[in-house]
Amino acid sequence: MTTVSYEGDIVAWANQQAWLIRNKKFELLDLEHIAEEIESVGISEQRELASRMAVLLLHLLKWQYQPARQGTSWQLTIKNQRERLKRRLKKTPSLKQCLKDEDWWSDAWGDALDETEKETGIAIEKLPQECPWTVEQILDDSWFPNGQ
Repeated sequence: MTTVSYEGDIVAWANQQAWLIRNKKFELLDLEHIAEEIESVGISEQRELASRMAVLLLHLLKWQYQPARQGTSWQLTIKNQRERLKRRLKKTPSLKQCLKDEDWWSDAWGDALDETEKETGIAIEKLPQECPWTVEQILDDSWFPNGQ
């Protein structure tokens, strides 16, 4: 059997590794790269969660700082992101650890601030440098900043 290179064609490599596992050809497995790929799945899930959180935070910031522009579109985005975040946390409970991780929050909040500045023109310096809301508030379907 010709071994497919991880660096040369990752899709062909992944298919070959799956075939080797299913056919119990364990001695031929590329264990180091398999371990890297398994770890990257977790990192990818954390990134997706952070991305969804950043979108939610962006819209909550816009809701708070641009009350005259509040509308159905923002409400729907907030609702959808909350639902998707909760669904992801339910399907992958270990991701709840991210919600307690200061570095993860710093990244998500930083992304939200960057996008808020781009979309609203409000300077980052005029926005809170740390998230002023609790996780419970952020994920609460009925909560909006400023009691809206």
